Amino acid sequence: MPDLEIDALVFDVLGTLVDEPGGVRAGIRALDPSLDDAGVEQLLSLWQRHVDREQRRIVAGARPYVTSDLLDLEAARLVADAVGVGDPTAVAALAESGRRLAPWPDTVAGLARLAERFPLIGLSNAGRAALLELNAHAGLRWHQALSAEDARTYKPDPAVYQLAITVSGRPPERLLMVAAHAWDLRAAQDLGLRTAYVARPVGEPPASSDRFDLHADGLADLADRLDDGQGHVRRGGRS
Repeated sequence: MPDLEIDALVFDVLGTLVDEPGGVRAGIRALDPSLDDAGVEQLLSLWQRHVDREQRRIVAGARPYVTSDLLDLEAARLVADAVGVGDPTAVAALAESGRRLAPWPDTVAGLARLAERFPLIGLSNAGRAALLELNAHAGLRWHQALSAEDARTYKPDPAVYQLAITVSGRPPERLLMVAAHAWDLRAAQDLGLRTAYVARPVGEPPASSDRFDLHADGLADLADRLDDGQGHVRRGGRS
């Protein structure tokens, strides 16, 4: 593998840095405390399927762009209808559970460590307002946080990754995309970004055909690999 000259790290947020399913689970339990674990998981799946399907429709041009806030509200209404809750205040509270997401145990310290060496760019499908609140709730610190709302589409649309390329002012091959979702890395790879898969309890593991530049067990492992040069990664210069 040739040396990788990396000037900045681009991070997926939902699932990679914060426990997105866990936050929605907590919102569902608050909506109906009588639900057992199986019932919560069924409703979580209903939420996730709706958001995923509608984002894909938007990327495909089958639906005009709407923010992640609206998609979360739609999903919350579906979940509330399924358990017979019609109170608009309760539905709104459930929708906002997508903003109250806990960071993974290594996230905050890992970002701080990586920020000592690289500019960090967050790149999320969350809308601008949701991303601001999510970052504050989870204690995420960025040099720049970018929302797919600025491209009026969703990942894996190339326009979203282009936001990070444009903001960084660097060629795509000097950026390292970090994500727990193989589909996210594949899309970034298509634009020329370098890629690092970080294992999380959620997300999509790489397929046997994937060829990502780095694989890490978490952010501490990723930082170790970047610190010691494992994987032939080094900080880029002024070339």
